Amino acid sequence: MAPAWPTAEELMTPRPVTLPHDAPISRALGVMRNRKFHEIPVLRKSRLMGLITFESIARRISRALDTKVEHLVTMAPLITPGTTMPELAEDLLANGLRAAPVVGRHGELLGIVSRTDIVRALPTIPEVTRTRVEQIARAPDLVVHENDLCRHLFGQIRLLEAHPLPVLDRKDRLVGAVGIADLGGILWRPIAAGKRDNRGGEMTALDVRVASIMRSPPVTVEVGTSAADAARRMTNEHVSSVFVVEPGQPPRVVGQSELLGLVVGRGRPARGRARVEDVYVEISGLRGSGDPALFAEIDRVMSTGLRHIAQQVRPLLLTLHFAPHATHRTSDTTVEARLHSDTGIFYASHTGWNLLASVAGVMDDLAGQTRRVREERRRRGRPGRPERVEAAGEDQPVDDADLERRIRTATDPDEDAEEEE
Repeated sequence: MAPAWPTAEELMTPRPVTLPHDAPISRALGVMRNRKFHEIPVLRKSRLMGLITFESIARRISRALDTKVEHLVTMAPLITPGTTMPELAEDLLANGLRAAPVVGRHGELLGIVSRTDIVRALPTIPEVTRTRVEQIARAPDLVVHENDLCRHLFGQIRLLEAHPLPVLDRKDRLVGAVGIADLGGILWRPIAAGKRDNRGGEMTALDVRVASIMRSPPVTVEVGTSAADAARRMTNEHVSSVFVVEPGQPPRVVGQSELLGLVVGRGRPARGRARVEDVYVEISGLRGSGDPALFAEIDRVMSTGLRHIAQQVRPLLLTLHFAPHATHRTSDTTVEARLHSDTGIFYASHTGWNLLASVAGVMDDLAGQTRRVREERRRRGRPGRPERVEAAGEDQPVDDADLERRIRTATDPDEDAEEEE
């Protein structure tokens, strides 16, 4: 029996804090810092214009603090009171937002609903209780060290929006976590008075060590913890992620994005005729590329893999995460894939320098896992054959030197400069 998913009306915070369109970004930063917000609705009189986000401010750090917020407003997804939790989760993930406004019939602002609101409600959903953290955890986007400078984190705003990053000491032990909220205070103290760097100049607050702003100790859970307990821990500790620790293994992360992905996978209907385009796909970690042909090629490989997988189980949600081991163009990259299906969650990982081949490898691995599950079900005498997903086109080779060059460029923006030299 499908769960009775809460709606936006049940989850939202009514009468949210708002800003007028002509408010300076210094005021927006003050509200974000004091209220721990990442997005704030912007109104022109009583009409919703959009959202002012911390990311939009941080990415334009050179702007004067008296700049009006209307110049940095981003569009918000359409959320109505009847929007269900899976639909909310999908909208927030698709738009990269932590919160979105809820509007009425005439576009009036009724409230705001956040990822935190969704996570707070997750322990009441049975499907979340039955899922363990290791089934949805993934490698962190980036690992930072306590002696790194905060200045470098401003180039990783996208990553920090996804989840706080783990902080390691000199012996690579997990000692803290640093997130987007920790950087908010830095923007409020752009000059570190009385301090000077080694060159004799004035030292800005961006040049302080990560250790000075990180949260320590980090919030952790052990392997075997349920996703519901992880959600409770996030709510109780007021954090947006927890680190999954296992002796002798590097820390992995379960953030709000992973929990929302679980909701999307569990909330998608498993009835009716399936098609490749009905499978929700989320790609993260592939940064620095504006080449649509690159993503089209990756999409082709994924579609081929999903067509094979659909012969065994019904795919509902697929996430792909690219985790470069270094920034050099010849370094390996790990591709992690997680498939939510009508029969469970499947995970695959592949490391190598050829990213497209790695994508094909994880899709083949997922297809093999689902094939074995189907064979096991047959041996147990369970009837029923999963529907095939409709897809056009035949399998094509993935070895493409020109495409590989574009993929490398996507993960290493410095490659073009090196080649020119």
